[in-house]
Amino acid sequence: MRYHALGGTGIEVSSYCLGTMMFGFVGNPDHEDCARIVHAALDEGINFVDTADMYSAGESETVVGKTLKGRRDDVVLATKVHFPMGEGPNRGGNSRRWIVRAVEDSLRRLGTDWIDLYQVHRPDHTTDVEETLSALTDLVRQGKIRAFGCSTFPTDHIVEAHHVADRRGLHRFRTEQPPYSLLARGVERHVLPVAQRLGMGVLTWSPLASGFLTGRYRKGQAVDLSSGRPTLNPDRFDPAAPRTAAKLEAVEQLVAVADDVGCTLPELAIAFPLAHPAVTSVIIGPRTVRQLHDTLKGASVVLDDAALDRIDEIVPPGTDVYHPDGAWTPPSLTTPALRRRPADSRSAV
Repeated sequence: MRYHALGGTGIEVSSYCLGTMMFGFVGNPDHEDCARIVHAALDEGINFVDTADMYSAGESETVVGKTLKGRRDDVVLATKVHFPMGEGPNRGGNSRRWIVRAVEDSLRRLGTDWIDLYQVHRPDHTTDVEETLSALTDLVRQGKIRAFGCSTFPTDHIVEAHHVADRRGLHRFRTEQPPYSLLARGVERHVLPVAQRLGMGVLTWSPLASGFLTGRYRKGQAVDLSSGRPTLNPDRFDPAAPRTAAKLEAVEQLVAVADDVGCTLPELAIAFPLAHPAVTSVIIGPRTVRQLHDTLKGASVVLDDAALDRIDEIVPPGTDVYHPDGAWTPPSLTTPALRRRPADSRSAV
């Protein structure tokens, strides 16, 4: 296992990070089985564990906290804040009010006195970024968190946050956590270069592209919609859908690359993000110990220029075959009222 500095913090993290989104009722409700995955990952040399308060409504944090007892000092622990954690208008978002409350809840569930990396899970257009940075800076000074970062932020938000931090004398985002895979390379266009220039660590998620790079879904083969990810979003796995067809076509070509490299498609997918110099660590999210070991086989794969050139021909740099599931979409696109003048003011002058 290789280790890299995390965004100028001086913290060394493994090149692969154990993601725990599937811990709890959403994925694996067996706490003992989840604990075995964590311990197996640590035994493999992984020292970086990523969770979030909203994963299984806090259950993931609880599982991680129980599992790390006795090994906490050896682990760089990351969690997140933003998504609603209950009913009511003020139980989510990036306000000081919510962050101060949410970090205490996370500390309690995790059974720890500090969080190594506290990440803002998504942007919040209703909260001034200065308020968010000020609250997070206070948490660092209080010793409750060691550093903080952002997740799935667009480039302009990242740059604005750094500008505000410099102008106001606040701590800045040390990391960004974007989706990045063989099928979703859009972050190569702006996010990764900007992160490099700003000295940020980058933790990438969804290297297997929501399962399309596992090898389970192939062109011309029927898709089982009764298990796994297809049960959550069956439309995204419909072979007749143009976007799904494009993914399956790319998969067939990438399988040929993997065969020539001498690895499996998942191993190729896991190795790919680390070929980019901006990437610090790749988040993997196994549901079983076997999946963990199978996934980590890709840690030994090093892609040469010839393999990367072939990948560039299949999915050109900076392009997405599909919009990554869970990626952030600006409210200006999802909320019509933000891009339309009131009807009574549209009349021609």
